[in-house]
Amino acid sequence: MIAVKRVILTPNPYRDKNFQTVRTAVSVLEQSGLEVRVCLPFEVDRTYDLPKDIRFSRLDKELPGADMLICFGGDGTILHMAKTATRHNVPILGVNIGNLGFMAELESAELQELKRIATGDYTIDERMMLDVTVMRDRDIIFHDICLNDVVITKGAVARIVHLAVECDGVRAMECGGDGMILATPTGSTAYSLSAGGPIVEPEAHSILITPICAHDVASRCIVASDRRVITVELTKNARRNAYLSVDGGKALRMSMGDVATVKKSNLATKLVRLKERSFYDVIGAKFKDN
Repeated sequence: MIAVKRVILTPNPYRDKNFQTVRTAVSVLEQSGLEVRVCLPFEVDRTYDLPKDIRFSRLDKELPGADMLICFGGDGTILHMAKTATRHNVPILGVNIGNLGFMAELESAELQELKRIATGDYTIDERMMLDVTVMRDRDIIFHDICLNDVVITKGAVARIVHLAVECDGVRAMECGGDGMILATPTGSTAYSLSAGGPIVEPEAHSILITPICAHDVASRCIVASDRRVITVELTKNARRNAYLSVDGGKALRMSMGDVATVKKSNLATKLVRLKERSFYDVIGAKFKDN
């Protein structure tokens, strides 16, 4: 790979206590001759006191000229940054300070491995993303991309939501329950797995359709080709709203007649790899530790 010159570090201040991990990373990277910028991945609470000895830059100004972005936190931090980094064609390296950390490449104790970035001693793993559009009549009321999943749920009320799923215009599933998950292979180890979906290799070309607590025992997870265009809408007996969110973000309220269309995105998230390890090694290690 091409040697990196300019790196952005995005620490999660609620996980990296006193920014100790990012301080060590800055030292390692600067000693390797790299230009380093530290940017917060999101706005923090006004009561949070940021350290005075760390200079924080604005992410929107630094990202366009960056060669790589290093996220410090859990998978949630990587997901939060994935869309922004992908739209700027900047690869992401994850440093795990969370729990499972399926997408993170390094643990916080392995920061010396960052030296390899300066010499180009790394590889890029491209991860499929989903393109999500919600139509109301003829208007687009929502559009986004996601790395993990699209979730349509009933909300917090103790009731069920009735959803119909079509693949390329053909009815594939109709069921009542807590909702539906449409996940990428990367997202197969997230909410979809908890709902009973299968674990899928990240390199696979598929979209997972996983019902959440379906009341119909015949409703099972479907593994569809990534060439399929999938639509989800509330069925006629769904008297209330459903809520759609992508990668755990802010929910959109869907009403009767709204149609969510999900397909493979033209964009792909680039994850940096420093280790030669199998996906099955990661799965075995994470589940063994938890």
